[in-house]
Amino acid sequence: MATPPLELQDFLKALASETRQRILELFADGQERTVNQVAGEAQIGQSTASEQLAFLRRSGLLQARRDGKEVYYSPDPGRVGALLRQLTDVLARCCRLRSP
Repeated sequence: MATPPLELQDFLKALASETRQRILELFADGQERTVNQVAGEAQIGQSTASEQLAFLRRSGLLQARRDGKEVYYSPDPGRVGALLRQLTDVLARCCRLRSP
């Protein structure tokens, strides 16, 4: 079987971390957050928050915009939707259910 595309692998790696899962939960309201806001809400250090947010952005789960010195992170629903469709396609090909 072919290996899933690298972008899909990164997406799955992003979801595999408990810390990143906690961070993603913060964005369930769809609101933008800065690194410092995420650090405070997730009760993690600022450097950890920054590292994890960068990983989530690279993996397609979050997008970022700069306003002066602040970087605001928010969900990237279009990108997440595309990655979920890719994942669904991979799972449908490899894990077809058999009729009884």
